[in-house]
Amino acid sequence: MYYSTTYLSPICTITLACDGDNLIGLWMEGQRFHGGTLPESMIEKDDIPIFDAAQAWLDRYFAGERPATSELPLAPMGGEFRQGVWDILCQIPYGQVITYGDIAKQMAEKMNKKCMSSQAIGGAVGHNPISIIIPCHRVVGAKGNLTGFGGGISRKIQLLEHEGVDMSRMFVPKKGNAL
Repeated sequence: MYYSTTYLSPICTITLACDGDNLIGLWMEGQRFHGGTLPESMIEKDDIPIFDAAQAWLDRYFAGERPATSELPLAPMGGEFRQGVWDILCQIPYGQVITYGDIAKQMAEKMNKKCMSSQAIGGAVGHNPISIIIPCHRVVGAKGNLTGFGGGISRKIQLLEHEGVDMSRMFVPKKGNAL
């Protein structure tokens, strides 16, 4: 059985999901793949200790503190490859960014492969079911392009600015004209 509650953050309403003991989801209002990893629907229930812990973590984060991902029991649902990518995301320090290519190199090494596609990494990052806490917003393109955030690029920018990331070399790529 899965449970949900909502949290009103400074940037939007957030839905939290748990299995009773572990946090399994955190989605921003309007986020792509909202609840997409869950095999069944959720029951709204606010009085679960993991929700209290997650909300306290988020309160601290939005107050400018640097709570560690490891402070919460997390159980994101996904295959071995996605789990490996999400583990790498958890190691990105507060206020810093990493590229999809950097993660691809780390995953290739983990999997004893010569190389790995940045696009495959992008798919795993984009399906991260526990946004903010598993900090997928800290992943950027090779030249600083701000792409690939299910919660929307404007929220990615808000989160990076909140963490004090130097945004001077970051940019939102222009979309090509469709013919």
